[in-house]
Amino acid sequence: MTAVRPVAAAAAEHGKTFSGQLLEPGSAGYEDARKVHNGLVDKRPALIARCANATDVANAVKLTQRLGLEAAVRGGGHNVAGRATIDGGVMIDLAPMKEIRVEPEKRRVHAQGGVTWAELNRETQRHGLAVTGGVVSSTGIAGLTLGGGMGWLMGKHGLALDNLCSVELVTAEGRIIRTSRDEEPDLFWAVRGGGGNFGVATSFEYQLHPVGPQITAGLVAHPFERARDVLRFYRDSTVSLADEHMLFATLVHAPDGSGMKLAAMVTSHCGSLANGETAMQPIKQFGPPVMDTVGPMSYCDLNGMLDGGYPKGAFNYWKSTFLRQLSDDAIDTMIACFARCPSPMGQLLIEHMHGAAARMGVQETAFPHRAEGYNFLVLSQWQDSAMTERCIAWARETYRQMEPFAASGRYVNNLDNDEPGDAVPAAYGPNYQRLRQLKTKYDPKNFFHMNQNIRPMG
Repeated sequence: MTAVRPVAAAAAEHGKTFSGQLLEPGSAGYEDARKVHNGLVDKRPALIARCANATDVANAVKLTQRLGLEAAVRGGGHNVAGRATIDGGVMIDLAPMKEIRVEPEKRRVHAQGGVTWAELNRETQRHGLAVTGGVVSSTGIAGLTLGGGMGWLMGKHGLALDNLCSVELVTAEGRIIRTSRDEEPDLFWAVRGGGGNFGVATSFEYQLHPVGPQITAGLVAHPFERARDVLRFYRDSTVSLADEHMLFATLVHAPDGSGMKLAAMVTSHCGSLANGETAMQPIKQFGPPVMDTVGPMSYCDLNGMLDGGYPKGAFNYWKSTFLRQLSDDAIDTMIACFARCPSPMGQLLIEHMHGAAARMGVQETAFPHRAEGYNFLVLSQWQDSAMTERCIAWARETYRQMEPFAASGRYVNNLDNDEPGDAVPAAYGPNYQRLRQLKTKYDPKNFFHMNQNIRPMG
């Protein structure tokens, strides 16, 4: 789009009533602010509106429209597809919005849209409370929650979005509204899974649960040569897990940078330490493993346990789908594909969903994937730009070979930027048409389209 008037002049005028910062190319801080977690994404917004509060966000929405530009919304900046930034448009940046208020007596927490899971967990754990978050603590609460929110507590307490009590949104009209089960309930249904399609989420209110401060968790790794046995053991182990017990599997490289391939299980138990120790015994005794870190740890440490494997600025390209089942053929295909992984940072990840997250009805929230089963992620990651073509090709070929085992659904938070047109409908399944209707009601001009887009009707 062509700007209605020069961005610089409009920004200068707008800055008189803007509490945050308005950064143009060349401004101090612009280069850092424009970067997102995925180093493969290198975009240059015409303006970055670093917002201090919801009023700033509303003003940024109105300014973007007045300039005739497109907008991208940044919370934590972790989205692999780079939807948090935009070339030549306005990045509405919530990163400075860090207010967190815990109400321990009500077991509630209010957090602004720029908060990360590390920041939220630190405050709630002071009171022995937590809500389901991601598995990498530098991830922002906003994007993860709006698209689903799979994490270590989902077996016991559901997805992050299942624990929402209310969301404050800035609409495409620049209005600040609160949505909950009692206020704009249709919109509240839509934002619980519909991503950033319906507005800018400036604040979240979550229900909290007693967790920790000490839980049982860790990683158990085996030689890659035993991957078939490990993944079959993993499959059998997930058949009867308690709600408190989460178990993921991964084909991964050793953290020492040697490039040694491993077959590993990552696990947590949010119940008592005694129950956690009992639950972990079969996992610890299988093998023997070459690495076993499972034991008592703080809940905050659990959420940061995998951070080192996902450094900011590394190049990332992901492909993801749900699996019908973890069959022997699927396991053998994974192993053969991972054997060809070109980067020592690449991995294949299997996330098991069960318990509370799987007991919700398909249409209770916009997030429809409520059957017990597995989310499969091809996580191609590398540091050397010369490897980009090879690493992307490996991810695509691995995904292609796993397609015969795929279920119909997709996890919207894991979709990369080159998905086919049917990917978003597949992510929402039977809820897609209702989401389109609500998109037409709340954002008929599709102002919020730098996302995994739900197109309005007509």
